[in-house]
Amino acid sequence: MSLSRRQVTAAVVSSLPLAFAATPGAQAGGRRPRSLFIAGDSTAAQKYADAAPETGWGMALPFFLRKDLRVANHAVNGRSSKSFVDEGRLDVVLGAIRPGDLLLIQFAHNDEKAEDPARHTEPWTTYQDYLRRYVDGARARGARPVLATPVERRRFDAGGNAVPSHGEYPAAMRALAREEGVALLDVQALSLELWQRLGAEATKAYFNWTATEQDNTHFNPPGAIAVARTVARELLRGRVLAHRDVRRLDEEIPESWISWPAPVTA
Repeated sequence: MSLSRRQVTAAVVSSLPLAFAATPGAQAGGRRPRSLFIAGDSTAAQKYADAAPETGWGMALPFFLRKDLRVANHAVNGRSSKSFVDEGRLDVVLGAIRPGDLLLIQFAHNDEKAEDPARHTEPWTTYQDYLRRYVDGARARGARPVLATPVERRRFDAGGNAVPSHGEYPAAMRALAREEGVALLDVQALSLELWQRLGAEATKAYFNWTATEQDNTHFNPPGAIAVARTVARELLRGRVLAHRDVRRLDEEIPESWISWPAPVTA
């Protein structure tokens, strides 16, 4: 169901303390700290107590960034590059973003759903067209766009090989990044390599497998931490961030650092 612009704005405003909770604001009179905005889907989104232990990788990303580089996580369950725009959510992000900020864009999980015209895009046409809106919007406001290929699902063939699940979408995003000169985090390729190294059985400890659920798309705390670490390393490798901007890339992150606040009520 689409939300009105007022509903979207109210929901985002109510969630801002959570988005910034892991990092303190600038000191009075100091220079405004940069913010890293996330536009994406459920794999990155903030989760609440009613969804625990499901964890979006955006919840763990602040653990790997310096304290004054704030994470504003606008990722929302079930959204595609198209529906995020159509619901006015990109407008909300672009209304808040400032020169020097970063906009990290990860979509495809729901763009792939051909049975749902409200979310579906085609990789080499409408998917790229919508992604350009994010890129152009960020640049028009003096912010830096960063494209991230979609994190891989947990899928293995009979031979124990990790199998890609996103079709042409990652390739379409890579091509767009080259065409537009946008920094690219190839999370799809790197997560696929990680799942392959871990193997079919061990990867269950990274996904939302519980006594009642076998979820091969969404993460638990260890999975979210692992993917967030990959994102932070790629931000550094791609020179989007400098060494002074990141921390703990090789340190153990306790699962207890992850918390699920009470659900936001409208």
